[in-house]
Amino acid sequence: MKQKQTNIDISLLLILFSLFCISLLAVYSGSGQYETQDPFYFAKRQVIWYLVGFGIMAGTAYIDYELLERLALRLFVGAVFLLILVHFFGTYKNGSQRWISLGVLEIQPTEFMKIILILLLASVLNQYQHKRFSFTESIIPTGKIMVYTLIPFFFILIQPDLGSALVILSIAFTLMLVSGISGRMIMSLSLGFIALIAFLTFLHNYYFEIFSKIIKPHQLDRIYGWLSPHQHASTYGYQLTQSLLAIGSGQLTGSGFTHGVQVQGGKIPEAHTDFIFAVIGEEFGFFGAVTLICLYFLMIYRIIRIAMRSNSLFGVYISAGVAGLIIFQVFQNIGMTIGLMPVTGLALPFISYGGSALLTNMIALGLVFSVNIRSKHYMFGRGWD
Repeated sequence: MKQKQTNIDISLLLILFSLFCISLLAVYSGSGQYETQDPFYFAKRQVIWYLVGFGIMAGTAYIDYELLERLALRLFVGAVFLLILVHFFGTYKNGSQRWISLGVLEIQPTEFMKIILILLLASVLNQYQHKRFSFTESIIPTGKIMVYTLIPFFFILIQPDLGSALVILSIAFTLMLVSGISGRMIMSLSLGFIALIAFLTFLHNYYFEIFSKIIKPHQLDRIYGWLSPHQHASTYGYQLTQSLLAIGSGQLTGSGFTHGVQVQGGKIPEAHTDFIFAVIGEEFGFFGAVTLICLYFLMIYRIIRIAMRSNSLFGVYISAGVAGLIIFQVFQNIGMTIGLMPVTGLALPFISYGGSALLTNMIALGLVFSVNIRSKHYMFGRGWD
């Protein structure tokens, strides 16, 4: 009797388990600077979040992802409603208003929006199937994508949460790249974005009063700290300066687990969350950092492979959106610890301590597993060719 093939990507599961192990080591070491009665406090909580995440990922994989296409717009409307609630009734802490308090639990609707936007944009693009658009024909689908993207982008930006707002843009950009939208249209949008940055720079240099109404003071401080960290080493360039010292001192092999001078000395704020890559760089060195980056490359490779083998175009777009989600978060988080990108509050996927971001990424992987499980492999091509 022939057994039924389940199409579970074991390689992707092994990569995720490897990231889980690295996360526990880095969270334990990075949280050592905080005075708690239990030195394993944060590590144990991370294990709990991972166990919950694995359960949610399995549940998401069990759901037929194609059923979500019909619910995408309703889910989007619900998520936008939650973002509006955050704006008026959200909990304010650490300079941002991003959470809705439910008593013992706080939810961050921004994280839900990342997943829902992938589903919605995938649904929109799936309506056109394999059509290749000219520049003129690209106007309507591009307009739809921009409307659905800019609505959550605006509400997330005013929280303020620049990092997550940029994630929203990266999801839309990734899905446009793999769709049939004209390359000229994508190039035009890219040039428009560059022109916007140039215009903001012009305002900063010549009309600062207007510029200050667009960019919040704390956001501008982060830009100054990014561009000239050593000039502002005692203020808004402090995190980046200490992070560079930590990663640089790690050299090839690192200073050893829990032996990082910068990390254990408490000189890197949020070492177990936003700046956890500095922990890995200092204590495990170049080899440890490269190992982590290679695991991310392998993860993205497996996701792209699943996308290419999917029988459903909707599944292709979902997988591509998840790949874009993970790629940007990895690039932004690592980039901000080495001075390549400005400092934002984005966590390093599957590594940083915390529940909201981890659960979001686990749901995203669950969607990819759902796509893979329901893909039938044919001898000659794919079922939708």
